[in-house]
Amino acid sequence: MGFVVGLDAGGTSTRALVLDLDGTRLGAGVAGGANPNSHPPELAATHVNQALSAALDGLDAAKVASGVLGMAGSSKLTDPTVAALFEQAWAGAGLRCPMRVITDCEAAFATGSASPDGTVLVAGTGSIAAKIEDHRLVRTSGGYGWLLGDEGSAYWLGREAVRATLRALERDTPDALTDAVLNLANLAPSPPREAWRGLITAANHLAPINLARYAPLVTAHHTAPSAAGIIAEAVDVLADLTLADRDPADRTPIVLVGSLVQAHPLGTRLRGELAARTPAPVRIATEAAAGAAWLAAVDLLGDTAPRPA
Repeated sequence: MGFVVGLDAGGTSTRALVLDLDGTRLGAGVAGGANPNSHPPELAATHVNQALSAALDGLDAAKVASGVLGMAGSSKLTDPTVAALFEQAWAGAGLRCPMRVITDCEAAFATGSASPDGTVLVAGTGSIAAKIEDHRLVRTSGGYGWLLGDEGSAYWLGREAVRATLRALERDTPDALTDAVLNLANLAPSPPREAWRGLITAANHLAPINLARYAPLVTAHHTAPSAAGIIAEAVDVLADLTLADRDPADRTPIVLVGSLVQAHPLGTRLRGELAARTPAPVRIATEAAAGAAWLAAVDLLGDTAPRPA
């Protein structure tokens, strides 16, 4: 009866998944980030093609009857030139079905719940919350990108870790987190003024989104005073973001997705904060490509489409 394909194109990685119409996984592929707001569009489209090609390896791409591309930065495809790059990447993988583009929020929510309505929080390289109705995004909170917002995201955590380290060097108040930041930047902690200059140079040497590489240090050293403050603020801003467009009595599901909602202790504390603030069930989704593939199956079979195995 054919196959369906779904992709989750984020800022850090792109994942593709091919399903049979009974929900059986037939192939999967991974490539680099494909958010065209944080990567050159040509490179982002290339990563989509690479993930698709890997997922379809050994399969007849012409049998794919429906496909959904869930993408962070999907608004960029309103530019015809950018859209053409992604269409070429899609067709270049051998696909003949139309490319339906949705937001990463819609794909993530469909991964965590078959409900047509609810809320999703995506907290990975970036951060955004969205209200979902009839499987479609109707309203968002946050998601402004690294330059204008993305509070509580991996980019934000990494930036805050670097800022905390700069303050520690100014005031001679190092801790385990600030030492780890300097180590990752290949800088000696002494003399402090040289380390301060070196860290600023290192942080500005790469594309800003690369500050996210410091984020894992925050949770790895969560008992350090500087890390504890960053985590507490992240939990508050992510919980506020999640509940911004919900009525207090709303019991539709909340789906959390992204590297940070699984990171200990940030994810644990976030779930506890949400449990204290809302009666709604809170679920974790781990593979948004599966949600995109399921929505591709829904396009063919309706809401009775089998969930991915």
